[in-house]
Amino acid sequence: MAITIRDVAREAEVSVATVSRALNGRDNVAAAVRAHVQEVATRLRYVPHSAARSLITRRTQTIGALLPDMHGEFFSELIRGIDRAARAQGYHLLLSSSHGDAGETATALQAMLGRVDGLLIMSPHADPGFIEQHLPEDLPAILLNPVHGHTRLSALAVDNRAGAHAMTQHLVNCGYREIVFIGGPKGNLDAEERLQGSLDALRDLLPQTVPQIVPGDFSEESGYRAGSLIARQGTRPQAIFAANDSMAIGCLFALTEAGLRVPDDIALAGFDDIPTARFTQPPLTTVRVRIADLGGRALDQLVATIANGGSAQAHSVQMLAPELVLRASCGMHSHAAAAPTHNPDTVSKKRAQAGPAVQGKPQAAPRHR
Repeated sequence: MAITIRDVAREAEVSVATVSRALNGRDNVAAAVRAHVQEVATRLRYVPHSAARSLITRRTQTIGALLPDMHGEFFSELIRGIDRAARAQGYHLLLSSSHGDAGETATALQAMLGRVDGLLIMSPHADPGFIEQHLPEDLPAILLNPVHGHTRLSALAVDNRAGAHAMTQHLVNCGYREIVFIGGPKGNLDAEERLQGSLDALRDLLPQTVPQIVPGDFSEESGYRAGSLIARQGTRPQAIFAANDSMAIGCLFALTEAGLRVPDDIALAGFDDIPTARFTQPPLTTVRVRIADLGGRALDQLVATIANGGSAQAHSVQMLAPELVLRASCGMHSHAAAAPTHNPDTVSKKRAQAGPAVQGKPQAAPRHR
């Protein structure tokens, strides 16, 4: 039979209440008594009942993460970063996906209430009205995407507009004048910001140019469709900028299938710097988002909020600066050749308040990539 708290109390010759206080970290237990109870519990292989412990501590030691999807390298990296930070903080992780649907987002939030100590939310539907309607005020939560309008929640978001502006500026500086942008899904704030950043750069640098936009939905399949469409055009653009790497990789496959060479016939760039981007042929020029770090920082901030009794230290919206990663797909052959053989990347940081991106020195690739 399973060992109970009463068994531990009997063996340790203390009360059940003392065992509970000792094992739950209460400070009204003498150090020697706490050590003795913990030693007995370990020897008896006592496993506390999580539901009972939650009733006492009012904590589940679980963090909920609500994402729009779990498919693809971006979300894999994001979950990896959240999970790594959660384990370091002593928390478990409960994941759910809304599949981009407002109704499913609300249902998932309701299902997590009472099961988690706090929530990380990445959703295109997380506007102020939705949050007020579906999220209790006493549940700590952090947003992981930009939001339109003021919300009571703090947020961490990538400066998509600055990253897209810097990449478009780089393509123009390379001499490309006819640039097609492959957009993301409608209603997605990241996609809208990336499109706007590219349009801003074209307006600033090539004011006479009519923007060319091909629809996409962040999937490899939509990138493949866009690449096939562009390859069939009588007059092809000089460069393609896809709103994420998955679409860029699908587009690369379509262009190669059509007999076009990247970057000799057409240059190509993406956004996110998912791990696969370094290993395409040619390696993909992209805007680096430190995805795992984004998840880890959000988790740490949420845990700090929980420790503060559920109140954020101060409402804030942190914009994380992306970086340009210049590889061979946009014609950076000479720079790639000059870099160490184990590192094909030339990285250039683009801060939100900074001027035009300036090419940086080659940096060593992260080991986990």
